[in-house]
Amino acid sequence: MPTVLYINGWRFFFYSNEGNEPIHIHAKKGEQECKYWLDVEEFSAIEAFSSNMNSSDKRLVKEIIYTNFRLIEDEWNKFQERKKR
Repeated sequence: MPTVLYINGWRFFFYSNEGNEPIHIHAKKGEQECKYWLDVEEFSAIEAFSSNMNSSDKRLVKEIIYTNFRLIEDEWNKFQERKKR
C-alpha cells in the first residue's frame, strides 16, 4: 500500500491489489476512511465511499486531494508502471 501523502493526520494511499481500477486515492485517519475517483480530464474528485466521516472531514479530504491532484496523478502513474514490471 504505497503512501502518497500524510497531511493533517490523513494518510493518502493506493492499494496494490485493486486490479485495473481507474485512478483513485484512499484516505484514512483513525476510524475514518474514504475513497475518491479522480477524473483527470475534468479535474474532479468523486466520492466512491466514506466511513465515519462528517461533511467537514469530506471537505477537508477533497481540498487536500485538489491541492495535490497532479502529485496524486503522477504517483498513480508511477505506481502502475512499477506494477507492470
